[in-house]
Amino acid sequence: MATVELRFSAVPGHVRTARLVAASVARKAGVDEAVLDEVRLAVGEACSRAVGLHQNSGITAPVRVLLIEDEKQFSIEVGDEAPHPVSGGAPGASDDADAEAEEDEMGLAVISGLVDDVEVNTGADGGQIRMTWPTTPPSTVVLP
Repeated sequence: MATVELRFSAVPGHVRTARLVAASVARKAGVDEAVLDEVRLAVGEACSRAVGLHQNSGITAPVRVLLIEDEKQFSIEVGDEAPHPVSGGAPGASDDADAEAEEDEMGLAVISGLVDDVEVNTGADGGQIRMTWPTTPPSTVVLP
């Protein structure tokens, strides 16, 4: 099992770099070429979400991205350290908090539409999105 770890400052400009690295590692891991655009888009959405959560919460810690190659699958974990509210919101929550929650839900919906296998974990200490794609072993060429 090979793992690549990427950490970057919560700055929107670094999201593009994370997308490029993720697509490159996914290709090398054996993710089908036809799916690489979905990988790029999903990672971009997850990283943009993490950057926004860090910026809105004033968190200076980096966004974490793990690219994990297993025998038959490739996973990407995007982690943040922003506190996530309990679903349902608090009574008297501000309009800004409601707008942020709606934007967060929209981002998760986009990711779920791009990736069949998604797991989202959130809590007071941060959150993590784990996205998984199947891989195909490299083909063997048989010469006559």
